[in-house]
Parts: sequence; structure tokens; C-alpha cells
Amino acid sequence: MKTNFYIVMGVSGSGKSSVGQALAASLGWDFFDADDYHSPENIAKMANGIPLTDHDRAPWLVTLHNLIRARLKENRPAVLTCSALKERYRQILLDGNPGVRLVYLKGSYELIQARMLIRSGHYMKAHMLKSQFDVLEEPQDALVVDVELSLPEIVAKIREHHGRDLHQNHPFVKTNKENTWIKPISE
Repeated sequence: MKTNFYIVMGVSGSGKSSVGQALAASLGWDFFDADDYHSPENIAKMANGIPLTDHDRAPWLVTLHNLIRARLKENRPAVLTCSALKERYRQILLDGNPGVRLVYLKGSYELIQARMLIRSGHYMKAHMLKSQFDVLEEPQDALVVDVELSLPEIVAKIREHHGRDLHQNHPFVKTNKENTWIKPISE
């Protein structure tokens, strides 16, 4: 199946936004940042150093799933950046959404922490990085890209794989007739 949507995933500070924007620009696709879809309550929690729970994330993941679904239904390819740290989060995003490819930006804690310490203006603080690494479940079905590569090298690696046939079935959750996520995540 042809890739019509990319989810660029990884821990905070892995370069998702930079990679996602550059990839979208190189493909002529639209770009979305999952951080823009967090509720004000979630943003306030993260800004105060409080990690989100699965309960906090549930409505956010539903919104993102429905965004992906709508874009695919409208045949409007896009790139979404999203931490998607746990397998069940990825299952929600991918369920019933054929043609979606995961790109996992992988890097060491030390490298990513160093990057986070020099960035400013983001509500996710460097001291919260450990909690993200603690809950990270590395994907088994993603294109894995080393974040030590330069931005052009990362985009080139993704583009090298673009258009290859992929077959992903994610029958993990129940959907309604519009194929939108309706089952809440349990803690």
C-alpha cells in the first residue's frame, strides 16, 4: 500500500518538529504537530513538570486519530509529529487508517537531553525527558532513523523509503461506522 501519511514519532527533543516540517515540505504535503492539539489543561500540566497520564492523553489521541482518518478519506496526504510513546497509542492512531507509515526518531538519552537544554520556548522541560524514556515502547513496525544524522540526511532516508509497498493491519480497537475511535483508553 502506498504511504499517504507519515507519523514522525519519538521522545521530546528528538527533532520531530524539524524533521516533520522538512519532510512535509519535501513531499509538498501538509504538516501537523500533535502538540497543537493538546488541551490547555494538558499543556499546563506539562509546563508545571507533571507527566500526562493515559487518561489525560485519551481525548488527544482520539482527536489525532480522527485528523488522520479525515486526511486519508479526503486523499490529502500529510505529516504528523507525535510522541506516540506507547504501542497502544500508536494502535489508536493507526487503527483503520491504511497507508500510514511510522518514522521513529531514535537517539540516546544523553544526546536528546543536551538538545533540550539548549532549546527555549517549549513547555516540555528537559527534566521531564526521563519520564518519556521510561514509558517509551520502541515500535516494531516503524522506519527507525538515528537522530545523530543531519536533518537533510534524515529526510533523505525517509524519502528513500517513500512509496515502497507497505502492509499494515492494525485491528486492535473497535470503531464505529465512520471508523473513528470511540473506545476510551483505560489506565
